[in-house]
Amino acid sequence: MTKKIIGNVLFVILILVVLFVPPVKAFMIQGLMEIGLFKPDVNAENLPATPDLSQIKFKDAKGRVVNLNELKGKVVFINFWATWCPPCLAEMPSINKLHQQFKNDADVVFLMIDADGDFPKAQTYMDKRSYQMPVYTFASELPRELFKGSLPTTIVFDKKGRISFNEVGAANYSNPKFIAFIKQLKELKN
Repeated sequence: MTKKIIGNVLFVILILVVLFVPPVKAFMIQGLMEIGLFKPDVNAENLPATPDLSQIKFKDAKGRVVNLNELKGKVVFINFWATWCPPCLAEMPSINKLHQQFKNDADVVFLMIDADGDFPKAQTYMDKRSYQMPVYTFASELPRELFKGSLPTTIVFDKKGRISFNEVGAANYSNPKFIAFIKQLKELKN
């Protein structure tokens, strides 16, 4: 009887740790990604209308502002995330792998948007893991078509500035199908 009680208590503690400790929850989600779950759906169905890009701006820690309209002609990968968000942390290694593959490609731009706007905390997270992805925050209001507030949210714009991918929730972006999708977008003419 005592072993059963101890076993039940340990099980409850394990469940509570998984539910309430973000790094542990992120680790569990990463494991599920590795076995093939959380694949991003690259089918261009039911995508929101593309908003006016000239009104959408982000800024980096040095105050430099990026206007999405100025990035037409490039494939733009945008990820909205936060350091306290377990699904965000779970997908970050796969985004980093994707970034490493395209970091020297002038036709692909990555914008990692810290939803909290806490540059020191976000940069510390990136530095601890040796991620070299650029961190930004909001410099303008965002249309609901682009970001509804759920984290993580990932959006990819094609070279013409059209939304080509919009996913809410964690996904494995180092998946070969997603890499092929980005390469396909790169090949499209402006």
